[in-house]
Amino acid sequence: MTKTIVVKIGTSSLTQPQTGQLALSTIATLAETLTHLRQQGHRVILVSSGAVGVGCVRLGLTERPKAIALKQAVAAVGQGRLMRVYDDLFTTLQQPIAQVLLTRSDLVQRSRYLNVSNTFGELLELGVIPVVNENDTVAVDELKFGDNDTLSALVASLVEADWLFLLTDVDKLYSADPRSVPDAQPISLVTSMKELTELQVQTGSQGSQWGTGGMVTKISAARIAIAAGVRTVITQGRFPRNIAKILQGEAIGTHFLPQPEPTSARKRWIAYGLVPAGKLYLDTGAIAAIVEAGKSLLPAGIKAVEGEFDSQDAVQLCDGNGQEIARGLVNYNSIDLEKIRGCHSRDIPRILGHVGAETVIHRDNLVLT
Repeated sequence: MTKTIVVKIGTSSLTQPQTGQLALSTIATLAETLTHLRQQGHRVILVSSGAVGVGCVRLGLTERPKAIALKQAVAAVGQGRLMRVYDDLFTTLQQPIAQVLLTRSDLVQRSRYLNVSNTFGELLELGVIPVVNENDTVAVDELKFGDNDTLSALVASLVEADWLFLLTDVDKLYSADPRSVPDAQPISLVTSMKELTELQVQTGSQGSQWGTGGMVTKISAARIAIAAGVRTVITQGRFPRNIAKILQGEAIGTHFLPQPEPTSARKRWIAYGLVPAGKLYLDTGAIAAIVEAGKSLLPAGIKAVEGEFDSQDAVQLCDGNGQEIARGLVNYNSIDLEKIRGCHSRDIPRILGHVGAETVIHRDNLVLT
């Protein structure tokens, strides 16, 4: 049976730990593994980090640049080198590939989001393996994915993948970093994200000198993917052949089971594709109505408004402690919302001087996070 498979490999798996040089044997094995999956009829997408790390080595830099202009320049150098290596290896295997560079803005606008989806669809139909990376050369902080774990989860959601493999420098998720905590407990299966809280999993920070990720970003990525119905696996990047073994049923890595009822594509776009422009703080009654009863958000339930935004922008809905519970598209800008918050819907025309929507966020444009 044909499956759609997204594989993300991090900088720590692509490069030698001491020198930062490309780990060519690992990349070659990855190319062979993905090509074999394509030959079996599967649709395959590779999300590859490494442009900045490779660029640093190419230019003789000893640490990852912090200034955005320098980082963009280094990424431009590294991306060309990285794609040359991929193209040489896949061409030897007679497997066509395509470079796809994305920024967050490609997923923010609904029309561009659909265009990206259509492009992936055509490439996969042609038997091509898209090689995806964030377009670090032009991306600015406000519109960055931040890490390729998040990018891979959004791509998996976009193409409605069956599997997402997050290849990293450890064999699975542990209760703490096994490199510094000897008695850290391995976790093989996660059926609910609540389990990780109950197990008090310590995710740490970024993993390697050249990378931007770490276990915390992988768990966040898994949360996005399983909401889209994508089974997600964290496993060791040095052994790409494990991907095929996992697909055949071997118990390798940490598996995150997908939600039995995936969130709709539109609501996934609202929850994870858009960049929130502000926050609304809700009272307990509004939170209960949204979370437990699936209701729309009314102005009476809003305690405070934060940020400047326009009508139809995405905002975060938070409880009194600032904990996000949902996201949605607002029917009012921040100025008008500040005027009508805490009021009954019937008072909106009197307060604003014109007839407006009864709801601040309709339930069709609201998704729990």
